[in-house]
Amino acid sequence: MSKIQMKTPLVEMDGDEMTRVIWQQVKDILITPYVDLKTEYYDLGLKNREATKDQITLDSAEATKKYGVAVKCATITPNAARMPEYNLSQMWKSPNGTIRAALDGTVFRAPILVKGVTPYIPTWTKPITIARHAYGDVYKNTEMIVEKGSKAELLVTKPDGTTETSLIHEFKGDGIIQGLHNLDESIASFARACFNFGLDTKQDVWFSTKDTISKKYDHRFKDIFAEIFENEYKEKFDKAGITYFYTLIDDAVARVIRSNGGYIWACKNYDGDVMSDMIATAYGSLAMMTSVLVSPDGVYEYEAAHGTVQRHYYKYLKGEETSTNSVATLFAWTGALRKRGELDELPELMSFADKLEKAIITTIENGTMTGDLYLISTLENKKKVNTTEFLEAVNETLKELI
Repeated sequence: MSKIQMKTPLVEMDGDEMTRVIWQQVKDILITPYVDLKTEYYDLGLKNREATKDQITLDSAEATKKYGVAVKCATITPNAARMPEYNLSQMWKSPNGTIRAALDGTVFRAPILVKGVTPYIPTWTKPITIARHAYGDVYKNTEMIVEKGSKAELLVTKPDGTTETSLIHEFKGDGIIQGLHNLDESIASFARACFNFGLDTKQDVWFSTKDTISKKYDHRFKDIFAEIFENEYKEKFDKAGITYFYTLIDDAVARVIRSNGGYIWACKNYDGDVMSDMIATAYGSLAMMTSVLVSPDGVYEYEAAHGTVQRHYYKYLKGEETSTNSVATLFAWTGALRKRGELDELPELMSFADKLEKAIITTIENGTMTGDLYLISTLENKKKVNTTEFLEAVNETLKELI
C-alpha cells in the first residue's frame, strides 16, 4: 500500500522521559508505515532547552504560527529537584506556558470515553470539556523571596509617567510574594473561543472564577465574558438552544459533580489545569484526555494533557517492563493529522486519523489495555499488556480497518 502523502509539514515538538520513548514508538509503529510524514522537528527535551537557553521553545511556537498545526509531546517543567538532575543553569518555565502565551489561545480538553471504564462519578454519561485560558496568571508570574522587615507594594507607572501604588504587605517575618497579570485582549479572545466552541459543538458554556474575593482581577474576566456574550453571542445561543452562565468556582464544582456532563466548563489558566486533571482522573485516567490549543487566528497545537510519566521512565532506564498508557499521545497525533488534512484538503489523511482513533478505542474495548485501565476496567475479557504491546495491538486493529 502506498503511503498517504502530506502537502504541508506539521510542527513536531519532542519531549521528555517516558513520553519521549512512547513518542518515537508511536511514529515507528503507527504513523510512518502509513503516512509519508512531513514534520518541522523541534527537540523540547529539557537537555535541549538548557542547551539553547529555552530558545528552542520560542522557535517552535513561531514555527507553529507559520505552519498552522503542531503536535507536542509532554515535557518537564523543572522544579528544584530537577536542577542537579539535569545540571540546569536556571529553573526554566513551562514550555506549555511559553507556547500558550505566544499563541494566545484557549486549551480545550475532553475525556476519551471507552466501554468498560465507568467514571468515578457514575452520572457522568457525557464528556465534560474544560476550556482553559492559555495566557498569564501563575504561568507568567514574577515572584520573590522576601526578607523580614521588608515592605511589598504594587507599583504601576502609567503612560503619562505618573504612578499608582498599593500596599501588598509589611513583612514582620520572612515570606514570599508573587505578581500576576493578564490582558483584556487575551481574555476577550478566550471568551470568543469558548462561545464559538459552544456553538460549534452545540454545548452549554459555563464560566467560573472567584470574583467575590478577587474583586478586580477575576471580576474583570467575568465582566468581559458578560459583555461579549450579550453583544455578540446571546442571539446565536438562543437560536442554537444552548445557554451561557457564570458562577463562582465553588458553586461550579458542586454543579459539575451533580451533572450528567455534556457541556463546556471555561476556567482561568491555573483553574483549568487543576480541573482538567480532576475531570480526567474521575473519568478514568489522565492518559485518556484530549488537549488542543486553539489560537484566535486559527492555529492548532495538539498535546497530551498529562506529564512525562517519570516513575515509568526510571523503570524503563533500569530495563524493567512498563505498561504506560499512550492514548492521549496517540490522540494528539490523530488530532494534528486530521487538522492538517482538513486545512490542506487531504481526505485520505483525515480518514487515516479517524481510523487510527477507532483502532485505539476498539483495541481497548476488545480487552487489550495498559495497566492503568486494566485496574479500573469492568470488562470480563480484559488483558494487561506492556507499553509496546499495546501499540502493536492497536496496529493489528488498524490493519483490519484499513
